[in-house]
Amino acid sequence: MFGPFERAVAGRYLRARRGERFVSIIAVFSLVGIALGVATLIVVTSVMSGFQTELVTRALGANGHIGIEAYAGQKIDSYEALAEKLRAIPGVVSVLPLIDGQALLTTEQGGIRGGLVRGVTQADLKALPIIGQHIVAGSLDAFTGDDAIAVGVSLADSFRLRIGSLLTLTSPKGAATAFGSVPRIRAFKVVAIFDAGLSDYNSGVVFLPLPMAQIFFQLPNAITGLQLRVADPEHVERVLPAIRAALSGRSVMLRDWRHANDQIIGVLRVQKDTMFIVLGMIVLVAAFNVISSLIMLVKDKRADIAVLRTLGAGSGAILRIFLMCGAFVGVSGTAIGTLIGIVFCRNIVAIQHLVENISGGEVFDSSVFMLTTLPSTIDWGDVARVVTLGLTLSLLATLYPSWRAARTDPVEALRSE
Repeated sequence: MFGPFERAVAGRYLRARRGERFVSIIAVFSLVGIALGVATLIVVTSVMSGFQTELVTRALGANGHIGIEAYAGQKIDSYEALAEKLRAIPGVVSVLPLIDGQALLTTEQGGIRGGLVRGVTQADLKALPIIGQHIVAGSLDAFTGDDAIAVGVSLADSFRLRIGSLLTLTSPKGAATAFGSVPRIRAFKVVAIFDAGLSDYNSGVVFLPLPMAQIFFQLPNAITGLQLRVADPEHVERVLPAIRAALSGRSVMLRDWRHANDQIIGVLRVQKDTMFIVLGMIVLVAAFNVISSLIMLVKDKRADIAVLRTLGAGSGAILRIFLMCGAFVGVSGTAIGTLIGIVFCRNIVAIQHLVENISGGEVFDSSVFMLTTLPSTIDWGDVARVVTLGLTLSLLATLYPSWRAARTDPVEALRSE
């Protein structure tokens, strides 16, 4: 499409001579604008994709792919036989029986907070990816008996807990006496501290051995729910009919991970699309700079265009020359911006810590965003979308100035000179 003649002339126009540097400076600013817009879009879309991926992954690591829960005030009896029946379903990888209950957490130092108490067996807690593989103090080998408890790192920091410290749980549902209901109060020894990577878990969830949780919440030989993990989470609907058949006759609530996290996923998707549109305006503004720089270049080169036309260059050749000038700015800016955005995303945690060390402030508040570190997942589909946007806008910006250059009348251009 572009011959040696067009490439030579376009390359000459892109190299500024004395007295022509103003046009070249505008072209450089256009290139920088496109690069910054593309880089910003890649960084923002990667961070939003990272939020979605990390939240879903860590939520699944804690809660499983399918949840079976008893309705409020009820329980699930004969859960061992039910768990065996569910494990026999093709596609089900594991079944985790558990007890969930609310309790008031207090310490001898005066710390007090409400939290979720989850009762699981030692083997099941070790098998939970975000817990068993992220013990920062103590050991789950001691997670046995009637006085053991595992707490999150944020709760341990705020309550100044360490291995061997006592944490008191107060259940609002106590034993009935002649004087009314008396809350159940029991002190437990911290045997393990975990870092789940989710601020809600680290600060508000504690784990008890399942037999002790059954005693504490007065659920002998019963549980409040089961968490199932399947081999193919993306097609979890394939195993739901068999699970419903296994639950026939039981009054329980069944929901998969998509419905449990659909609100968070929906919000993040809307935010991601909105940010793409808003930040895409940066690339659009840079594209207008390309238009202005090319119009000024065409005006500056009117005499050259007239000479080229008189020497036999057709209007198509003139059009291609200025298309190449504008395309160089757009393609170069998009390529540089893509490189900057990918490098930034690859090192976003290190950059976050550097900014925090320099400013002395906190860039990422884990208590607000539920994650302990700033996530970033490069979605190459999003990168391709950003690159396409940058190239499309910058190339469209070259059409009108190039058309104006091709329409230049050599007689009128030389007469004005």
